[in-house]
Amino acid sequence: MPNEAYVQLLCPDCTKHWEESPTDLPTPDEEFDCPDCGATSRTSEFMRTDRDLENLKRLQT
Repeated sequence: MPNEAYVQLLCPDCTKHWEESPTDLPTPDEEFDCPDCGATSRTSEFMRTDRDLENLKRLQT
């Protein structure tokens, strides 16, 4: 059974830090809402690191 991949997210407004499966997230250019404060930005702006953004893009194709 393959391991589930996760990316780390960090809200640019409230600095909440959490993990999500890339398959549960919108594409990097779509709008995404922080589950804590409701801030809305592109999904790519919530990625904690460039590596997380690369993984999001790779795992969504």
